[in-house]
Amino acid sequence: MAAAGLLLAGGARAAETDWPAFGHDPSNRNFSELTQIDRSSVARLRPAWMFQSGVTGYFQAQPVMIDGTLYLSTTQNNVAALDARTGRVLWTYTHRPRTEKIFGPPSNRGVAVSGGLVYQATMDGRVIALDAKTGRIVWDREAVRPEEGESETASGLADKLGGKPVQGSSRLGFKMPPLVADGSVIVGVTGAGYGLHIEDEAGGLDGGAVVGIEGGYGRRGWLAAYDARTGEERWRWYVTPSEGWEGGFVERTADGVPLHRDIAAEKAAAPANREAWRVGGGSLWMTPAYDPALGLIFLGTGNPAPQNFGLSRPGDNLYTMCLVALDVKTGALRWYYQQVPHDEWGYDVAAPPFLLDMPGGAKAVASASKTGWIYVHDRATGKLLERSAPLVEQKNLFAPPTPQGTVVAPGPLGAVSWPPTAYDGRRAYVQVRHGATTYTVKTVPAAGGRPEIRYTETGEAKGEPSFSTLTAVDLAAGGTIAWSVRGASRLSGGTLATAGGLVFSGEEDGHFDAHDADTGRILWRFQCGAGISGPAMTYALDGRQYVAVAAGGASFTKASGFGTGDALVVFALPE
Repeated sequence: MAAAGLLLAGGARAAETDWPAFGHDPSNRNFSELTQIDRSSVARLRPAWMFQSGVTGYFQAQPVMIDGTLYLSTTQNNVAALDARTGRVLWTYTHRPRTEKIFGPPSNRGVAVSGGLVYQATMDGRVIALDAKTGRIVWDREAVRPEEGESETASGLADKLGGKPVQGSSRLGFKMPPLVADGSVIVGVTGAGYGLHIEDEAGGLDGGAVVGIEGGYGRRGWLAAYDARTGEERWRWYVTPSEGWEGGFVERTADGVPLHRDIAAEKAAAPANREAWRVGGGSLWMTPAYDPALGLIFLGTGNPAPQNFGLSRPGDNLYTMCLVALDVKTGALRWYYQQVPHDEWGYDVAAPPFLLDMPGGAKAVASASKTGWIYVHDRATGKLLERSAPLVEQKNLFAPPTPQGTVVAPGPLGAVSWPPTAYDGRRAYVQVRHGATTYTVKTVPAAGGRPEIRYTETGEAKGEPSFSTLTAVDLAAGGTIAWSVRGASRLSGGTLATAGGLVFSGEEDGHFDAHDADTGRILWRFQCGAGISGPAMTYALDGRQYVAVAAGGASFTKASGFGTGDALVVFALPE
């Protein structure tokens, strides 16, 4: 085990030298107490070993390291167990999907390891347990039925929408690393909230335009718990309720921002759309945080369907666009906070929530948002305790799409999307996208017995700036911005903070950077050869600290000109 004096001021505990779960632990803080790599030593950081999966593209996973073995899921849901000291392959699992028709790029964001089993939720809708020593399948649960993985073709629309195939993005599957809590493996589906989209040449969403056509083209998002030993389903919580999903037709967000809704038009449309909840969307993008003392899990929910076009789903569309707290034993809803009622902009609550203690001792949960704020809530009640200063310049926020085109900032990629936030006990470190999008309502005229179809198209906002920052938010001082540093290219993958005074952050162009946690200044960077698309992690073995990150590009790299890759790059100080 690690030589504690080299790693921690005050000595290391075994659990701190491992990285046993996504986000490091159920708090989702992406923070490590390890200190061997610090401000004074990071300049000497070098690659220690590299693992190449052999499958190129969209490598977004954060590894897990327990007792000297590093477990990693790769593109297309393959899994590898590696010697965490050398990268030597101990075993591999090759996934054989039931269908090639999946939602979006073939990315996967990590595994969970507990009780001698490695758990993975797959793109083709399965939850799988592997033996941690051999990679043998212990159980394989079909969580999504095969027909739920099929796309829907919108016949007769191709000519009107650029001559490209128009497909339903309602192909349910999984992206998130599972959470193992209270004897359950907990995971939620993606692909529920997209209505229809124009396919790109590769058949994915990369470069394709989401068009948000009105009508019943979505799916109903859900989160489920499976028995960790047997795979039997214990409970399932649906994002869209059968009763009350319209909510109160509110005119402002819960924190007081005007929504500019046409409430009269929505209420007039309500009688014809009473069943909209059945296809109401609400994808679940990332791993919940977990408080064992309260018995609660905390997760963010995605956009309603159809995306960006709301008249065929009148009301607040509960419980989409929410931070929710569920009972870990039953899945019962304890509380919710809806960041964006009746969303028309794609502002999913996508980033994983994280737990923190506020000044004065309040137990809190925080959520970094696409709208450009970090929200902090009381864990037990959901009461809003704090909203940070804006992380971006907001423009026409919540202005509805129009036939003339409405420019809104931020756009559907955020401010803050799915990559995780790191929190060191005082500051949250978050990758922030600055940019605007034009939302345009379009109409396909009635023809051949088919009624008129309306949809919202998202596009470039010409003349608007587009860049990324790594931003530090002081949550112990009212959510003020401590510092913000502009990236040379788009930042991606999320952040890792350590007690060595460092924040690690990846870039689309392949650079992996270490920043001073007090100032944001870059102290070290390394070109990994492909875009950084997964969150970094750190661990220690035999007195040596390592930092690992996946370099596989991301779904936006094709359009930007940067390539994809297949490498997990692991760094350490020279011996």
